Amino acid sequence: MNIPDPDVRPRAGTPVNPIVIVITLGVSSLFVSLMQSLVLPIQLELPGLLNTSPANASWVLTATLLGGAVAMPVAGRLADIFGKKPVLVALSVVLLVGSLICALSDTLAPMLVGRVLQGMAMGYIPVAISFVREVTPLHLVNTAVASISAMLGVGGALGLPLAAWLADGRDWHILFWVSLGFAAVMVVLSLLFLPHVHDAQDAHLDWLGAIGLAIGLVAFLVGISKGQDWGWTSATTLGAIFGGLAVLALWGVFETRLDDPLVDLRTMARRPVLMTNLAAVLIGFGMMAQAIVVPQLLEMPEATGYGLGRSILQAGLWMAPSGLMMLLFAPVSSKLLSTIGGRLTLTLSGLVLAVGYVLAIFLTGAPWQLLIATCVGFAGVGIGYAAMPTLILENVPPAEAGASVGVNGLARSIGTTVSGAVMAVVMTSRTMDLGGHEVPTLGSFQLCFIVGAVAAAIGAVLAAFVYPLRGRRLAPQELQPPAPAAGPPPPARPPRHPGHPNG
Repeated sequence: MNIPDPDVRPRAGTPVNPIVIVITLGVSSLFVSLMQSLVLPIQLELPGLLNTSPANASWVLTATLLGGAVAMPVAGRLADIFGKKPVLVALSVVLLVGSLICALSDTLAPMLVGRVLQGMAMGYIPVAISFVREVTPLHLVNTAVASISAMLGVGGALGLPLAAWLADGRDWHILFWVSLGFAAVMVVLSLLFLPHVHDAQDAHLDWLGAIGLAIGLVAFLVGISKGQDWGWTSATTLGAIFGGLAVLALWGVFETRLDDPLVDLRTMARRPVLMTNLAAVLIGFGMMAQAIVVPQLLEMPEATGYGLGRSILQAGLWMAPSGLMMLLFAPVSSKLLSTIGGRLTLTLSGLVLAVGYVLAIFLTGAPWQLLIATCVGFAGVGIGYAAMPTLILENVPPAEAGASVGVNGLARSIGTTVSGAVMAVVMTSRTMDLGGHEVPTLGSFQLCFIVGAVAAAIGAVLAAFVYPLRGRRLAPQELQPPAPAAGPPPPARPPRHPGHPNG
């Protein structure tokens, strides 16, 4: 049974009710995830609003993706070193500053700075997931992890209709003033209701490793996300993708030679951790594929013969229940984790997501039909997003919990980026003429659903191999959180050496 060992007790002496802590972390994670879809309703208007070209304006979306991808593992490591509450508060302030810059911007450069900062705040979620294990009672851990993990999908689903409603007939800056208000609430909640916990470690941040990771990730993700615009065979695209991979390979060699790396790649290479992260890429792929393809199908003109002719706001409202399904399934995910364990729960999530895609192939005739398919699919995503951090936390030492959950979040982010690129290619593979414009055929949409189903099924297969055939899981004392907050800070952790069991 893949639940925290009974000997691993929550931290004693916290003055705040655990329910309040979970609500604080969950609401804040929701606010952060709303930034993913904040500018989608004004995407086509951005070139005119910022007085720039469409190609340059597209970076407003990409900047947030890049900021989040880099921030998740780095924020997790910072939380392991300096403690989780200080990092959570700092990331709330980062979102506040980024939102303020965007709210005051009318040109591209400051807007990109603000959007990068908004993306960096995505590091809040993996830190919150690793923190919740330390400050909640045993019976709440699985439910709390599932609820916070679900916010990644809930925010993305609710952000579109919320942003479309806010931008309808109003000054577009209101989007960022509202996000500024959310960030201010995050700062206050994090300061007041997150307990002070002595979970800092005697270690240092590998700044060179952080810079190398940032360069490699940014280059690779830019190549993937811009490949459709630049051309997949162009020197720019190939240079970005393979150059980024080369930097990441060198970064990996560098990290393995450090006693105190940014990311312990030996821990990441353990079979349960590796398979969980590979499954995360595919589950992230599956979530994003639905989030991209279904709204486009809803918004396609009825003149195509298959389009449903809905506005952006209407499409967002039809998608909202599927995002909420992830949150509603949090107690179900918790029960599954406690009864059949993380491995089978993650396997089940991939199968449910695949079923959602199979349904979508045949249910395209009305919005309510797509709603059924997306609700099934997002239920699978919600189950998977609950299982993945649970599996990670069960198989890594506490001193690496934040960084390891951050890497898992990065894996999901890579999956969503690759999904966007693949779906763009598939959607343009079969087109028809509509009033002088090329639009995807119904077959293109159905092919996207087939690709999503295959990816989800492969994710389920990988999840089945999460636990090694030989070897051991971490012993209870290795999973034991640091000393209770009521006592003095724990003794300094000695630096690693080549013979260290986790080194």
